[in-house]
Amino acid sequence: MSYDPIMLLDAYRRMRAIREFEERMRREVQAGTVPGFVHLYCGEEAIAVGACMHLLDTDYIGSTHRGHGHCIAKGCDLEGLLLEIYCKQGGLCNGKGGSMHMADLNKGMLGANAIVGGAPPIAIGAALSAQVLGNRGVALAFIGDGASNQGTVFESMNMASCHSLPMIFMYENNGYAEFSGAKWHMGKADITRRAAGFGMPAVKVDGTDFFAVYDAMGAAVERARNGEGPSSIEAVAMRWYGHFEGDMQLYRKAGEVDELRKNSDPLIKFEARVTADFDISAEELREIDEELTEIIDEAVDMAKAAPKPTNDALFTDVYASY
Repeated sequence: MSYDPIMLLDAYRRMRAIREFEERMRREVQAGTVPGFVHLYCGEEAIAVGACMHLLDTDYIGSTHRGHGHCIAKGCDLEGLLLEIYCKQGGLCNGKGGSMHMADLNKGMLGANAIVGGAPPIAIGAALSAQVLGNRGVALAFIGDGASNQGTVFESMNMASCHSLPMIFMYENNGYAEFSGAKWHMGKADITRRAAGFGMPAVKVDGTDFFAVYDAMGAAVERARNGEGPSSIEAVAMRWYGHFEGDMQLYRKAGEVDELRKNSDPLIKFEARVTADFDISAEELREIDEELTEIIDEAVDMAKAAPKPTNDALFTDVYASY
């Protein structure tokens, strides 16, 4: 893959936006300002961004309950995202979806999904549509290591393979399915080998390395656009926080998260690479940091002050008319 400074600065901006957004959401949840459950994406930023950098607004993604990072990487509006999380008017789903059920079809974001393994069956519908229309579109489903055990996922891989759909299965192996370690809930199974068993190219990459994810995704997207069928990518990146914010994480080893922050931070890895190998300075990255902090601060204040949906909105957007 070839890289240029403009693209790499865009990638950093997206990853930093996810990190800043999620850390702010963590503080807001702890302060009691956010309704409902929130599942944070910190530590996995390179996966969403490395994948979505290859996609157009006309390409589709299916997300998970841990979907904020996917939304931001796909280009969803930050203010609309925050309004949705706060269940306010003007949110991506007009305040009806909240953190776990937001969607933005204008950006090809088919929706976060609280159903484990719910994204692949939705995404293959989009992939089938692209194939029938012949528009070289691509669909991608984000799937957790826990969801990799679901029958919906296996059926989706089989259908994608049988029909050579332009579909990419992006497995985010973050080490835990809710509170169960991957080695426990998968036994001796291997996500990548399972996927390869369905007759598709399957690779495993370091999910904290933007370049590794970006390269693997580039090859998969090229195959899909050329009509060569589906691919699977397993990206390994341990999540920093609990299954949900408030999870005490008693199932983790002492010092595990400190070790991840020290040695497996996607943003630190990215900065070390781009400042060493490309014409990008640390000062440019700090400017992006400062800008995003200000943008998110202002957006959070706006979302908190925004009005709630009115009672008559309860019956809108319930049924689609064709």
